Amino acid sequence: MDVLAEVLRVSGARGALGVVVKAGGLWGQWLDSYPGAALHVVSRGTMWLHVTGDKPLEVRAGDAVLVSPGTAHGMAGGPGLAMGTCDREAAVRAIDRGSALRLGSAPATTEVITLHYEQDPEVSTPVLSALARPMHVAAGENAQLGRTVELLTAELAQPGFGATAAVNSVVDLLLVQFVRAWLDRHPEERSGSWLGAMRDPVVRDALACVHARPEHPWTTESLAAATRVSRATLSRHFRSALGQTPGAYVEQWRMDLASLRLRDTEEPVESIAGAVGYGSPHAFSRAFRRARGTPPGEYRSRLRA
Repeated sequence: MDVLAEVLRVSGARGALGVVVKAGGLWGQWLDSYPGAALHVVSRGTMWLHVTGDKPLEVRAGDAVLVSPGTAHGMAGGPGLAMGTCDREAAVRAIDRGSALRLGSAPATTEVITLHYEQDPEVSTPVLSALARPMHVAAGENAQLGRTVELLTAELAQPGFGATAAVNSVVDLLLVQFVRAWLDRHPEERSGSWLGAMRDPVVRDALACVHARPEHPWTTESLAAATRVSRATLSRHFRSALGQTPGAYVEQWRMDLASLRLRDTEEPVESIAGAVGYGSPHAFSRAFRRARGTPPGEYRSRLRA
C-alpha cells in the first residue's frame, strides 16, 4: 500500500500554477492568504521566505518550499527588506496572460514559480495542512525533483501544443516528488503533521494497514498485532505523531471515504456502511452524525442541493 499516493488520491489533492514572479534589486511582497498549500520553486536567483513568527528562510535556485494552507507569508530579495501588500489585480492579469509578475527596482535576477494545492473539502484528513513550519528541500537533495523543476521551467518558457495539460501534470508530479524528497532527507525534523507522521515506521505501517483495508474491524489491539508492536507502543506513537488515538484516526478516514461515496455515488447507505467497516447502518449513522453533525441521508441531500 502506497499510503501517500492513496491519501492524495482520496483527498483530491490537485495543483494549479499560480503566478511566476521575476524580481530584481530591492523587492518584497506579502502574499494574499490562500486556502490551499503553496509550493514556491526558485528557478533562478535567491528568494527569502518570511513567515510571521519565524526567522526569514533563504531559498536558493533549485530549492522548493511548501507552506501550510492559510499561512501568512511573504517573499523578498533579502532577509530584512520591507514588503508591500500583494497587488492582486496585477497577479491575476499575469496569470490570465501567462506572463510573469514583475517586482523590484532593477532587471530580474530571481525567478519564483508559485504553485497552489487544494484538497477536497469533504476530506478531513489533513494531508497538506497543520505543518508546524515550512517544508524546505534544497537543490541537489533529490535529482528527480530537480529534473522536474527544469521540465516545468522549460514548459513555461516555451509553451507548445497541450501546454496547459502538460503543466498541470508536472505540477501534480512535483508535489509527490517534493514530499518524497523531504521525507528522505529530513528525518530529524518533526512537523507535527500527517506528512511528518510518515517518518515514524510504527505509524506508517499502521496507516498502510488501515488504508489497505478500511472495511476491516480494526481495534487498537488488532492494529498493534498487525504492525507487530504492543498496544501501548502503537497508542504512544500515534499520539506523538498525529495527536490522536489509532481508533480516532480509523474513524476519521472511514468518514472521509463515506463522505465521498455519499456525494459521488448512488450507493445505498447500507452498502456504504459495510464498505467502510460498520456492521450495521445504525452504527454507521451514529458515527457519521458524530463526525459530520448530520445523518448520512441528510448529508447527501445537502451536498447535492
